[in-house]
Amino acid sequence: MITLFVFNLVTLFNVIHQHPSERFTFYSTAYSTIHARSLAEIPSAGTSLSEMLKAGCWWIDILAPTDSEVQVLGRIFGIHPLTIEDIQTEDTREKCELFKEYYFICFRTFDQDHYSPTYLQPVSIYMIVMKEGILSFHFRPSLHPSNVRRRIRQLKDYINVTPDWINYAIIDDITDSFAPLIRTIEFEVDSIDELVLILKESEQSDMLRRIGHCRKKVLGLLRLLGNKADVMKGLIKRCNELRWDVVVSSEIVLYLGDIQDHIITMVQNLNHYEKILSRSHSNYLAQISIEMTQANNQINDVLSRLTALGTILIPMNLVTGLWGMNVPVPGQESEGLTWFFSILASLIIFAIILVVMAHRTGIV
Repeated sequence: MITLFVFNLVTLFNVIHQHPSERFTFYSTAYSTIHARSLAEIPSAGTSLSEMLKAGCWWIDILAPTDSEVQVLGRIFGIHPLTIEDIQTEDTREKCELFKEYYFICFRTFDQDHYSPTYLQPVSIYMIVMKEGILSFHFRPSLHPSNVRRRIRQLKDYINVTPDWINYAIIDDITDSFAPLIRTIEFEVDSIDELVLILKESEQSDMLRRIGHCRKKVLGLLRLLGNKADVMKGLIKRCNELRWDVVVSSEIVLYLGDIQDHIITMVQNLNHYEKILSRSHSNYLAQISIEMTQANNQINDVLSRLTALGTILIPMNLVTGLWGMNVPVPGQESEGLTWFFSILASLIIFAIILVVMAHRTGIV
């Protein structure tokens, strides 16, 4: 897993730091991968783009296309104006739309650069799948096209590369990119669930932040995965309609069904993690409330003891204060200590009586 993460990180670094003007990538079963600054620079000397497109299954990937480039591609390949509008406006709604000569898919991935301020932010990839080839558009650098091209190189002797297979491979790579993140969330959720009730008070200061951060990730992934199962279901259902001119092969339909199962499983897992985090959040707040209640009870106990002590001392202070006034008092003319010890004994007896009463009533 660590090796795969490092490899993806290196690949993403290479994609981001690729020459900024080489936004067009052409792949064909008859040609090697070609990076170009424009559509006109894709054909090599002595060949034309039309000949290259007729030579075999092709795939043109465009990074950050301009409106004029999308319009030109629309005229060349006969793309419907609604599809062009969705691409130009960067429509973020995931969908699957079927037209006479192609089907159009909008599928969302996320920014996988951990050091980017837009990490985990949605990134839409638009795919137009025809009988002979596929067009893909995205407005941010993405790992998925390079991952699919690498997969094709590894499996070219065992598979028949078709536009439908390339479309499946892109969707599959996008779906697989969620798995490591969900696995990390699973470990974090298990850790939070185990520690939330056993951590000491001095170790709980970071728990609420961990719960909030993890729930934010879970909800973000649920937002990204929420509509994917419906898109796959619609694609599988519509692609089985024989009245449509562009029919996906039955083998690819099986692959798409497998992706749908993976998406449903991931959504179910994330919903389960959200429930665990919600319970852990409630348990954490309940534990904090219990600890605050215990602290308040201790403070109230101390205050009740102080109140009892004040109840004992204030009458004694009143009596001794009366004997300290500059006025005639009983025993003033007596020369012995009888009055002094009598008053002292009376105060002690009074204090003992109050302490016993407070003890019986539970105050002390």
